[in-house]
Amino acid sequence: EVQLQASGPGLVKPSQTLALTCTVSMATITQNWSYWTWIRQPPGKGLEWIGYIAFSGTTTYSSSLKGRTAISRDTSKNQSTLQLNSVTPEDTAVYYCAAGGTYWDAWGQGTQVTVSA
Repeated sequence: EVQLQASGPGLVKPSQTLALTCTVSMATITQNWSYWTWIRQPPGKGLEWIGYIAFSGTTTYSSSLKGRTAISRDTSKNQSTLQLNSVTPEDTAVYYCAAGGTYWDAWGQGTQVTVSA
């Protein structure tokens, strides 16, 4: 069973960069046809897709966050990383890493990030 664990600072100041890491177990981030995704859920709102990095290293981002978002990976650590620049209080949310491939998908537990001075 693929396991994902998102981690990072729980509190970020406005205008700073949010950086989160997703550590993957029981799968390899470069395995064929796998997609490593970031999703968030602001308080009282629905899930919002942020973007993903594919097994090939190709990235795709939500148009609403494109320009502020970068997803990368460290294959030696089997991790993906989310960076969100110039954060505002509207970026406060529970951030999830998720993944999927042929015949499987997995979600991490999520990590709370609060943007506040």
